[in-house]
Amino acid sequence: MNKIHIGIILRVLGILLCFEALFMFIPTIVAFSYNEPDRWAFLISSILTLALGGTMAYRLRNNHQTMGRRDGILLGTIVWIVFAMMGMLPFLSVCTSFTDAVFETVSATTTTGATIFKNIDHLPHGTLLWRSMLQWIGGIGIILFTVAVLPMLNHRGGMILLSTEVSGIGQYKLSPRISQTALRLCSCYFIFTAILCALLHAGSMSLFDAVCHSLSTMATGGFSTHNESIGYFHSAYIDYIITIFTFIGGINFAIIYRTVMNDHKLLFRSEQVKWYAMITIACSLVFTVGLFMQGTYDTLEQCFRCATFQVCSIITSTGFSICDTLSWGPFYSLILLMLMFFGACAGSTSGGAKIDRMVILTKNARNEFHRVLHPNVIRPVLYNGKALSHETVSKILAFTIMYVIVWITGATVLALQGATMGEAVYGSLSALSNMGTGIGSDAGGFYSDITLGAKWTLMALMIIGRLEVFTAIIIFMPLFWKKS
Repeated sequence: MNKIHIGIILRVLGILLCFEALFMFIPTIVAFSYNEPDRWAFLISSILTLALGGTMAYRLRNNHQTMGRRDGILLGTIVWIVFAMMGMLPFLSVCTSFTDAVFETVSATTTTGATIFKNIDHLPHGTLLWRSMLQWIGGIGIILFTVAVLPMLNHRGGMILLSTEVSGIGQYKLSPRISQTALRLCSCYFIFTAILCALLHAGSMSLFDAVCHSLSTMATGGFSTHNESIGYFHSAYIDYIITIFTFIGGINFAIIYRTVMNDHKLLFRSEQVKWYAMITIACSLVFTVGLFMQGTYDTLEQCFRCATFQVCSIITSTGFSICDTLSWGPFYSLILLMLMFFGACAGSTSGGAKIDRMVILTKNARNEFHRVLHPNVIRPVLYNGKALSHETVSKILAFTIMYVIVWITGATVLALQGATMGEAVYGSLSALSNMGTGIGSDAGGFYSDITLGAKWTLMALMIIGRLEVFTAIIIFMPLFWKKS
């Protein structure tokens, strides 16, 4: 195994920091236009980020090493840390501590949506916009920008780097060149965001709110500009538009692109999309009937709207809310917890273990029951009409086991820091699945009152969940650094 090329990694990080600085100038302009107190914090942070990134990129401009597998894995992990460290600088002007500023940024870039702010309605416009922009960049932006604009990444390194960001993309490559694949995915992401922004602004949202919520929705992040989240607007039109685009955000973007551009039936042939749609529809209908029968809301339409909105929000790990799901009862909370664990499609911006893995494991379990009666029969796991190798099934099984282990470990650490059993279990899964809804009785999703250690524990879980466990954990193993 070749050595790790620190020079090329630092050069890539430098270029990415330049991109982050350019994005940071946008809320800087907004802050100055509103003449708000965080304007100088944004300006100084933008200049510092650009200076650091520019220096790194310029000093290492002659480094043309080829990025290998370990380089891609390492870069795919530390880019989140570096982005968070620089992205949190503007938050220092509105946060009470360094930890809170880092927590807000990590939550944003991992599209978790947990927040330490208790009064979101009174935050400056620049800060609100930056929170949503960080979610949009973190959705599929950071690594896609890297692969798309950096020609020093060879196909292997680029594919490894891209796979750490959007799992399942290798099944649906859009071009022989990985940079072209990344650019096409970025264009798809941007177009959907622009369409959503226009539709929200056509409703009762101001242009500023429409921009912020469209950025958060397509990233399935969940940051809102108001304490009451989407419920603040009291608009059925906005509820349905957010529901539709949240659902779209949970679909593999490569499948969407290919369906629109050439293979128009791919969306309906994809097994993970079928399961995703069936689970979402089934849960929404069950919730609608149940809520209507128990008289939770006055009309059947309101029951249907709340049910579909919350189901889509939870299964895609978005975290938007228009109603208090805790008041529905334990049955609904349990189903929502299961949806949070499963997540949506691989290759989307959503969190969770991903539906395709759950489908494959279910099929493999069914085959094991068959082998109990017919031990000599070879019965492969079929997915999208193709037989999966034993190695693929083993990887999925290993991932699921590690996912549960990390969940339980996180819950244990939170419990040791004073959280109740329910808070520890729910909070750990919420962070790991990049869901971000409130811990325990904290239904609003505000994490400002938890302990310092709990905040850092949740941040670690957010990053591990965003990188799908193995990529984040392997860099701490001696095997990764051992030369061979």
